[in-house]
Amino acid sequence: MKAKKYTKETILQIGMQDRNFDKFNIGDAIKVAQRIKEGDKERIQIFEGDVIAKHEKGIASTFTIRKIGANSVAVERIFPFYSPIIESISFVRRGKVRRAKLYYMRDRIGKAARVQEKVLTKEQKEQREQQKKNQANV
Repeated sequence: MKAKKYTKETILQIGMQDRNFDKFNIGDAIKVAQRIKEGDKERIQIFEGDVIAKHEKGIASTFTIRKIGANSVAVERIFPFYSPIIESISFVRRGKVRRAKLYYMRDRIGKAARVQEKVLTKEQKEQREQQKKNQANV
């Protein structure tokens, strides 16, 4: 009897389930609610910031969030997308960016360290609604 051989692609797909999180892209501001265990107690902590990178590699997919904390100290966290400690991801606002990785934000200080919000006109919003309806019908 031959042993079953897995390809790289199938190994990366093992254990993947649809998480039903809000869709987000690079530059978007999101809130990540994660479970924190302290002793025998468990609580949910929210980490809100801008997505500066996404690494999509099947079950090993991750995303990096950067926020400006107290005393203007920047905090970055890398979250595994399919981790069971992530309770939910909620979308806050869309960012106006032109790159896939925003590592240059690490060198910025003050207001320049923020991602601008992408503002849509009424026509653009209506077009997006139409596209969503068309995709739902297909």
